[in-house]
Amino acid sequence: MRESLRFAGEIKSCTVSRVAGAWHVSLTVETSDVPARTENQGAIGVDLGISWLAVTSSGEKVPGPKALGLLLGRLRRLSRAHSRKVKGSANRRKSVGRLARLHWRISNVRGDALHKLSDRLTRENSWLAVEDLGVKGMLGNRSLARHIADAGWGELRRQLEYKAQQRGATVAAVDRFFPSSKTCSECAHVHEGLTLADRQWPCPACGVVHDRDVNAARNLLKRSIADAIAASEQQSAGGGPVAACGEVGSGSRRKTRTKPASVKQEVKA
Repeated sequence: MRESLRFAGEIKSCTVSRVAGAWHVSLTVETSDVPARTENQGAIGVDLGISWLAVTSSGEKVPGPKALGLLLGRLRRLSRAHSRKVKGSANRRKSVGRLARLHWRISNVRGDALHKLSDRLTRENSWLAVEDLGVKGMLGNRSLARHIADAGWGELRRQLEYKAQQRGATVAAVDRFFPSSKTCSECAHVHEGLTLADRQWPCPACGVVHDRDVNAARNLLKRSIADAIAASEQQSAGGGPVAACGEVGSGSRRKTRTKPASVKQEVKA
């Protein structure tokens, strides 16, 4: 290799692959290098969405790349052109290559944004509270399925978990049935009349005006800390270790095609 290795150690194996006409080399290196630890002991809640990829309890709103949405028109044109090519012809083979390169580009744009966000969050915080979203079940909503898939919520959760584990941080998953959006983060009053169209809402009990997503992130953080304290007290009282939250398919290993999960819901009256 002309490029120096990122990790000092012994090269164990090499895998050469080709994706959309581009060649890749993956090296397995046995190393004793320890990944960089989290820079501080901050705690943050992260609420995932469609309009904004992530909204934190500190009020930061991170826009999503929306790679598929931006290139959807081009993808449809190439797909229609591909369907008109004669099967087995040279033009059809060229069309397959064009479609593959576009899909690869969409995947790279999305992956780049998710890696940068997950790296920053795990580097700057030692405690991250997220909602235990049932992404697979939510994809059954035909109106939102494309937008949810384009956002990459499941992949972001996977990256947060394995990067937090490497850096000594903790990702706490809050129960999906907890009404984080409807609960006032100031007085804990639950606003049962809140709808999805209400992005700003005043608390009927204390009068504080909330941004829906920021309020949800703050509630996730508070709930995760309360759950951790309760679990610690239960273990101290002799209740035994409490199982950590997580979903199948998480970790730093190769991504699986499907991740079993259930639908996100909010408790209704």
